[in-house]
Amino acid sequence: MNNDSNQYQIIRKDARNCFVESLRDAFDIGKAHFVFAAYDLSKPVGERQTNKISIYISIEELLELHRKIVGGELRFLIQNKKKAGDKTPLYQSLGGTSAEQLAKYGQSRKDGKSLSRIVKLTLGGTNAELFFVADSGPGEKSKTGLIVPKFGNKPENHVAVGMSFEAFSEFILMTYAHYTAWLSSWYANLSKTDKAHPKASGQLQQSEPQKKVSCVQSDDDGWDIPF
Repeated sequence: MNNDSNQYQIIRKDARNCFVESLRDAFDIGKAHFVFAAYDLSKPVGERQTNKISIYISIEELLELHRKIVGGELRFLIQNKKKAGDKTPLYQSLGGTSAEQLAKYGQSRKDGKSLSRIVKLTLGGTNAELFFVADSGPGEKSKTGLIVPKFGNKPENHVAVGMSFEAFSEFILMTYAHYTAWLSSWYANLSKTDKAHPKASGQLQQSEPQKKVSCVQSDDDGWDIPF
């Protein structure tokens, strides 16, 4: 990662020839930003990165992951899935960028499809208790705006970071801690703005007319996110 990205880094977890890092640059749009990257040390400096996938999950999902870790539910799920031989994901989230938004950014795919991104947490093997996985590839936008993957089990980009339960917990809990700090700061600044408003100081004598507001769902899970 370059220096511009590192200044936003909250925490990074490394595995063999890959890593995942959490960045604090998307809290203001209601997202947690995870960057998955793989590299090859045998290649020349500057050419070692072989894969990179940016994942944005909603703050609601972050809070739910935090709840499952702190409450012990995730550990319970891991133990039960191991006993049952269940290989389905412990956690999975779909996202991506629509073909329309890709065109807007000047990054349209050659096949004209949307870009699908998937992040999931699965049971590991003998060398790692868990795998935190990111995949990306062609997708299609559903009627509800969700980007549905169309690459089956053959993603164009794939990064799987092996880690222990403790390492994954550290990753999520540190992200949660930074989000709550950001949220406290946001409310503090909002309070200052409210106090400076004429209505708050009693200077506004007449009530403001009501305004009609309409809400329209946009692409990319409701957020215009650069990729």
